[in-house]
Amino acid sequence: MPEIQLGTHTVRSHGARLARIHMHDWLILLLLVVIEVVLNVIEPFHRFVGQEMMTDLKHPLQDNTVPIWAVPIIAILIPVIVFLIYYFIRKDVYDLHHAILGLLFAVLITGVMTDAIKDAVGRPRPDFYWRCFPDGKGVFDRNTTGVLCTGDKNVIKEGYKSFPSGHTSWSFAGLGFLALYLSGKIRAFDQRGHVAKLCIVFLPLLIAALVGVSRVDDYWHHWQDVFAGGLLGLTIASFCYLQFFPAPYLIHGWGPHAYFQMLAESRNEVQALSPNANNINMQQLEMESVYIQPQHPMRFDTQDSSPMLNRLESGTRI
Repeated sequence: MPEIQLGTHTVRSHGARLARIHMHDWLILLLLVVIEVVLNVIEPFHRFVGQEMMTDLKHPLQDNTVPIWAVPIIAILIPVIVFLIYYFIRKDVYDLHHAILGLLFAVLITGVMTDAIKDAVGRPRPDFYWRCFPDGKGVFDRNTTGVLCTGDKNVIKEGYKSFPSGHTSWSFAGLGFLALYLSGKIRAFDQRGHVAKLCIVFLPLLIAALVGVSRVDDYWHHWQDVFAGGLLGLTIASFCYLQFFPAPYLIHGWGPHAYFQMLAESRNEVQALSPNANNINMQQLEMESVYIQPQHPMRFDTQDSSPMLNRLESGTRI
């Protein structure tokens, strides 16, 4: 009988096989990295900026409260640390692999879409005046009153990348994915009304929101840029999470789709090899694998349950 219990599928035993199965996904991630680099190299669209428009673009040019190098730490490293902690507790390589893969897809897809929109829109930042005229002396075209920038080209280039906020979209993509992951693991929607669980879920979103607020406080973005970046990141994070995990409010929302598929395949193999095998042993293994039955009787929609859970809820006694 094949082992199907949690703790028997580790990185050492199944990690290489799982990575080979998803080799094409990892190759797509590399492609996204290349696209992201290209989007940061090319010149963005230089939107017309007239002399009369400079009134709203004269905010001071200052350093970032959250530096660029800190964004990957917030959006990627912190969630990965949480994934690793959970792995060392449950020893489930399916959960670890799909959590990391889903997180990277969420962040990189968000990054590509954010920078593509930045380059296409070319909205000037609130501190554009001082990027364009570092000496404070404005130079404008006599006919069109358009700006004739005298500042550093790289600084001016970044000045046309206001919409949407990359710091915000990356933070909401990574920490939004983490919030969904935590809500499934701690069973935040188990219908018991434990508000403390929601506080844990909202903590990553609060950090992401504070990153967004810092972008407005630093005058690197308008509030619309931050709002759009947060919405973009959170939306993509939700799609990527649901690609690998069930919705957190479902009874089996604690584990990845691949784990439940593996359980079903293992059960079919056992039945094929031993048609007369003792069903009690198999059901006990399934109960130990899931371990999600609440302390109080609850009713769930069986259409939202896995085939394995349907058998347990149909009244079969162990």
